[in-house]
Amino acid sequence: MRKTLLLAGLAGLIAGPALSHPVFAEKEAVAGAHWAGELRLGHGCDGSPTTSLRVEIPEALLVVRAQPKPGWTLDVEREPLAQPVAGEGGRMIVERVTAVTWTGRLTDDQFDVFGLAAKLPDAAGPLAFDVIQTCESGVVAWNEAAGADGSRPAHPPAMLNLIPAAPRAHH
Repeated sequence: MRKTLLLAGLAGLIAGPALSHPVFAEKEAVAGAHWAGELRLGHGCDGSPTTSLRVEIPEALLVVRAQPKPGWTLDVEREPLAQPVAGEGGRMIVERVTAVTWTGRLTDDQFDVFGLAAKLPDAAGPLAFDVIQTCESGVVAWNEAAGADGSRPAHPPAMLNLIPAAPRAHH
């Protein structure tokens, strides 16, 4: 059984690059929690190596950290908040990360993961991360919403679904 599942998974990796898009390794996280996730990138642009990956951070995220990658440069873009917000430990948050860009080189026949950590908002629901993949030949914007008829977009954003925290038992 395990061998069958492993072979099916490998076949998906081999057959799937043309349909693959940036996705989070874990598609769900608990609302209000501290989260560390990996964005998986499974291919280049029509055979061309990826040279940068830009992840645009949803406005609901105020505290975000990016994981450096050996061999890649990391650029973190920030903007000031209109009003400071109280953070953990009484620290005031005066700016937010708006985008993270890794620049390097990933050949079309390889995959890699790009790490982010964040303090998630308290509200449950989907968070869409637009991703701009730049390749030696071409750019793909992974930012298309589903159609009004529910049809799947050709280039969807990376999605993280925030689920409600489990109620705590009172002692």
